[in-house]
Amino acid sequence: MDDPISAELVALHPQSFGWALAVCRWNRSEAEETLQMSYEKVFDGRARFDGRSSFKTWLYAVIRRTAADRRRRRWFRWLPEADPPPQPAAIVEGRERAAQVRDALGRLPGRQREVLDLVFYHELTVDEAARVMGVSVGSARRHYDRAKRRLGELLR
Repeated sequence: MDDPISAELVALHPQSFGWALAVCRWNRSEAEETLQMSYEKVFDGRARFDGRSSFKTWLYAVIRRTAADRRRRRWFRWLPEADPPPQPAAIVEGRERAAQVRDALGRLPGRQREVLDLVFYHELTVDEAARVMGVSVGSARRHYDRAKRRLGELLR
């Protein structure tokens, strides 16, 4: 594996799959398909890394856009989702606090959930999360601040 792009993809695969799960609403089969399509875009040149951000930030943006495109196509073709989304595997099952956190996160607007996921679970900065989400840094900061405040209220 002499190709630096391939090496980066291999190194980031576990984290990338976690991000794909998040943007595919925890639907494992949809996340697998989205990630596969994202990798295809990278290898066939439809997605090109230009160095304006970290490779990880760029890749997460490719995955997010691919998931959004797949959802949009399904919606336009009126196709139902394959499986109901399972609960996130990362949250320890059976614990009362985990259930509260899941419920609170589910009650946040989508952009607020996304920015929290990118910052806390994927260790991106808010600036990097903004690039992945395709929004301004100011917008990402507002979503981040509102999400933390609202999550705190919901968990009290």
